[in-house]
Amino acid sequence: MVLALQVFGVVVAVAALGLFVFGLRRRLIQRPGGTFDCSLRVPGDPAAEPSGKGWVYGVARYSGDRVEWFRVFSYAPRPRRVLERAAIEVVQRRTPQGEEELALLSDAYVLTCTHQGESLELAMSEDALTGFLAWLEAAPPGQRVNVA
Repeated sequence: MVLALQVFGVVVAVAALGLFVFGLRRRLIQRPGGTFDCSLRVPGDPAAEPSGKGWVYGVARYSGDRVEWFRVFSYAPRPRRVLERAAIEVVQRRTPQGEEELALLSDAYVLTCTHQGESLELAMSEDALTGFLAWLEAAPPGQRVNVA
């Protein structure tokens, strides 16, 4: 009985530590400011179907001429993707369709983009979308920016 309680205590302590580190990582990502909730999907992935599968919930952060995208459910300290402003081209803007409505946040809009020749989709709120498009258009003079 005592051994079972000790094992249970260790499991609870490890779980609590894991949740604490998870929350600390999120706090450190958001600390510099300029963050917004942003789901990402790469349509070329086998998991990415019109059904709404393949979406990964994340947090994006503006960092100069880049947007750094972090997975929410991860312990990794580095961004999973880095999108350069000069290499992003917005192809299409739409509302979620079909089962995508269940996979994304309720007020999300989907941007179909290309980044360095790779197609990807970003889903974000209307406010985040306005800020993202303004950030794209605010490129320094001489940079090519394509916004649909």
